[in-house]
Amino acid sequence: MGKLRIGVFKFTSCSGCQLSMLRVNEQLLNLLNLIDIDYWVMVSDVKGKGPYDLALVEGSVSTPEEIGEIKEIRSRSRILVALGDCATYGGLNSIRNYMSQREVEKLVYENPTSIRSTTVRPLDYYVDVDIYLSGCPPDTSTIVEVIKDVALGVPPRLPKYPVCVECKLSENECLLIKGEPCMGPVIKAGCGALCPNLGRICEGCYGPAVDPNAESLLDKWREIGLSEREIVCKLRKYAGLSKEFKRWSGL
Repeated sequence: MGKLRIGVFKFTSCSGCQLSMLRVNEQLLNLLNLIDIDYWVMVSDVKGKGPYDLALVEGSVSTPEEIGEIKEIRSRSRILVALGDCATYGGLNSIRNYMSQREVEKLVYENPTSIRSTTVRPLDYYVDVDIYLSGCPPDTSTIVEVIKDVALGVPPRLPKYPVCVECKLSENECLLIKGEPCMGPVIKAGCGALCPNLGRICEGCYGPAVDPNAESLLDKWREIGLSEREIVCKLRKYAGLSKEFKRWSGL
């Protein structure tokens, strides 16, 4: 099999997921043996039109133009990856969905007449997604492994278990038991328990784990003393549009 022809695209986002891809460092040479960059405006002036073996798309969809663009990218891509939380769940951008479009525009813009934004949606609201690579941003090594797996023709093996497993492997003291509102029990692993390793609660940036018991965790948060408003805000932060959290997030 020849090199993968890849395209990397940005929609409504901060570009953090692309920056995570750029941190490959010593892995760069090995990666370049596997891929040809056909489209990636952050790193190359080459702007190929595909078709792509692999398209990695960062960001949520929030304008009519982006709706058309993601459909066009999908039509030219064999495998499409939702890169990061905005692409996978709507991400931080989706927090604004609890307000009407009119309210949001008035708050942000002095003259909103030229604004053409829409309700924020993840990629799979409009197109089929083959691989979901969550995180804000995803870990660089995980991105590399997914590219390698696609090159080898094998399904990526991404974690489905919660962050608590990574905490136990790191022998961390449970912050939830200590009375802190950690999200680790319901959040997908993949970060290496980065925040708990530093004594900080998990904020949920990898999105929901498979079949999370969110209702039980919410009861624990209420025992700790969180208000209903605080609970809603925590669930909205990264993945409020996900089916696992939408019941409580109000999005």
